[in-house]
Amino acid sequence: MHTFGNRRDIDGLRALAVIPVVLYHFGFGVFSGGFVGVDVFFVISGFLITSIIFREISAGRFSFVDFWARRARRIIPALSVMMLAALLVGWLLMPANDYSQLGRAVRYQAMFVSNILFMRQDGYFNPASDFKPLLHTWSLSVEEQYYILFPLLMVLLTRFLRHWRWMLFGLLLVSFALNVWVIKRQPDAAFFLLPMRAWELLCGAMLAVLPAPRHAPSAKTCQWVSLAGLAAVLYAIFGFDKYTQFPGWAALLPVLGATAMIWANGHAPTLVGRLLSLPVMVGVGLISYSWYLWHWPVFVYANAVSVDGMQALEAGGWVVLSLVLAFLSWRLVELPFREKRILAGRKQVLGAGLAALLVIGAAGQVVRDADGMPQRLSGQAQQYAQSRNWQLGQKECLLQRKSEDLTKVCRFADDGNAPPVQLVWGDSHAAALMPAIAADARRYETPVWLASLSGCLPIQGHETRQQCQDFNQVTLQSIRENKIRDVVLAARWSLYLYGEEDGDMQHVLYRNDSRRIAEQQVAKDLSAMVHSVRETGARVWIFKEVPLQRQGTVARLASLAMVGRSAERLGRPIAEHEARQQFLDALFSQLSREDAQVRVLDPATLMCPGGICRAEFDGYSQYMDENHLSDQGGERMTSLLAPIFLGENLSKGG
Repeated sequence: MHTFGNRRDIDGLRALAVIPVVLYHFGFGVFSGGFVGVDVFFVISGFLITSIIFREISAGRFSFVDFWARRARRIIPALSVMMLAALLVGWLLMPANDYSQLGRAVRYQAMFVSNILFMRQDGYFNPASDFKPLLHTWSLSVEEQYYILFPLLMVLLTRFLRHWRWMLFGLLLVSFALNVWVIKRQPDAAFFLLPMRAWELLCGAMLAVLPAPRHAPSAKTCQWVSLAGLAAVLYAIFGFDKYTQFPGWAALLPVLGATAMIWANGHAPTLVGRLLSLPVMVGVGLISYSWYLWHWPVFVYANAVSVDGMQALEAGGWVVLSLVLAFLSWRLVELPFREKRILAGRKQVLGAGLAALLVIGAAGQVVRDADGMPQRLSGQAQQYAQSRNWQLGQKECLLQRKSEDLTKVCRFADDGNAPPVQLVWGDSHAAALMPAIAADARRYETPVWLASLSGCLPIQGHETRQQCQDFNQVTLQSIRENKIRDVVLAARWSLYLYGEEDGDMQHVLYRNDSRRIAEQQVAKDLSAMVHSVRETGARVWIFKEVPLQRQGTVARLASLAMVGRSAERLGRPIAEHEARQQFLDALFSQLSREDAQVRVLDPATLMCPGGICRAEFDGYSQYMDENHLSDQGGERMTSLLAPIFLGENLSKGG
C-alpha cells in the first residue's frame, strides 16, 4: 500500500483528531466523546513512525541517532516553550499547592513519564484534573515511551525473525487483551499506561508494514471502508462521554475507524479522503501538535480566573486564543527546527533537546522543593490558600480507616472528671465542626466529646465496613454509659446514598438499581439509629450536609485574588444544593416531626445568603475543599450549634 509520500488526507485526519479534543475540553457538550481524538492521534503516529522506520530498515540505512534526532526536532522545542510558559503563567495565577504540583508535573514530563504521575492522581475525567496545566502531556509521554522502545523492537524482529509481522500482530493482541482486562480492575492504569495503549499505535504500525496486496482493492471497497471508518470515529466523538468505560472495547471504534480511513485513502481516491484534504483541514492538521500543546493550559488558566464558570461565548474566545498561540508556535518554533534552520546537525539537536528538558525539569524541581513559592501570593490570595489546610486539630480528632482504638474521642471543656454533656458523632464532616464545638464548649463551660471516623455514616443497620459497624456500636455504648444529654449526628449524607457528583460511586453504601429502594433503606437505618439514641434518653440533633461546591471552586479563590477579581459571588446556587438534598431534607423533617426531641440544624442558613452558597465569607474561604468546612467555615457554625448548649443550660435553670 502507499505508505510514503505526502498524504494530505493524514494531515486532515490530524485535524479530525484535534478539533474534537479541544472542543470537548472547552466544554462544548455536543463533543462529549471528543477525548477519542487522542486515540486517532495514536494510530496516525504509529503508522507514520513505523513507515519511516520500516523504509529505512528495508533500505539498510536505519540509524537510532537519526530517528531520535528527528523525534527531538519534532517534539521537544514546542513542548519546552509550552512548559516554560505554563510555569510563568502559573507563577502569576496559581496558589502554592497547585504551583508545587505543576512543578512536579514539569519534572515528570521532562522525563516523559507524566502519564505515570497522572495515573496516580485523580484520573483524566475527574473535575479536579481541570486545574492541572500539563494533564494533556500524558499522551505525549505514552508516545515518547513508544518511540524509545519500538525502533529497538523493529530492528530485532526484522533481523532475527522471518515472520516478524506475526509477532508484531501478536503484541498488538496482547496489549489489547491487557487493556480490556486491566480496565475493570485499574481503569486509570488502562487509560494512562503504554502497555494498555500500545495496541492503538500498533494498529497504525501494522498498517505500515502490510505487504502490498496481489490485487489492489477496488475503488468501491475503499469508498465504503473509508466511510465506515469516518462513521466509527464520528460516532465515538458524539456518542461517547466521560461515563463510557474507556479505553476498553469502546476504543475499538476510533482506533479501527482511523485505521480504516488511512488504509482506504492510501489505496484509492475517496470522498472521505477529499474531505480530509480540504485546505482548511490540512491547515489545522499542520498546526495540530502545537494546538494540542497550547489548548489545555489556556483552558486551565482561563478556568482558574472564571467566577461563574466558562460560558459558551467566553469559551469560544479562549479557543481562538489557543488557536492563535498554536499558529505562532508552529510558525516560530516548530518550522524553524523541522526545516533545520536552527540546530541543523543531529547531534546538535539531540544535545540541545536534552539540555532544554534538563533545565526545564530542574526548574520544575525548584518549584516543587520550594513548596510552590507561597511568598508570590498577595495577602488575600495567601489567606484563601491557607484555608485549604486544617490547622486547628481537626485531623487529630478524625480517626482514620486504619485506626484500631475506636474509643478515642476529642474532649472539649473537659476537666477529666465530669462526663460529657454533648457528643458530636459522624464522619469527617463531623470533625470539620471541631472549631465551633471547641468554641461553644469553652463559652458555655459544657463538656463535649467529638467522635469521628473517616468515611463512616452514623447509622444503625446497613453498613459495608466492619470497622464502621464497630465504631458505631462503641459510640452508642458510650452514650449509654455516660448518660449523654445531646447527640449531634453529622455527615456528608448524600455521598453514601448518591456518590460523588462526578459519578464516582466508591463510597456508596446503598447499592441498589432502584434509587427509591436505596432511599427507603437509608430512611430505615437512620430511623433505627435515632431510635437507639433516643432510648438512652439523649436528644438528637441532625446536622444537615454542608452545601457542596463544584470541583475547583476553592482553588479558584486564590487565583481570582491574584488577578484582583472579587470572589464575593463565587459559589453555587442553593437550588442545586436543595435538589440533591431533597429526599434527605424530607427524611430529617419527618424524624423531627415524629419526635419533639429530634431537632435539625441546617448550615445552609448561614452559608447561602441571597440564594448563593458562597465559597468565601469576609475574605476567608468557607471550605477546606469542595465539601469540608475550613477552619473559618467551621468557626462560623458556633451560632448554629449554640441552641444545643443553650437548651442544656436552660434545663439547669441557666
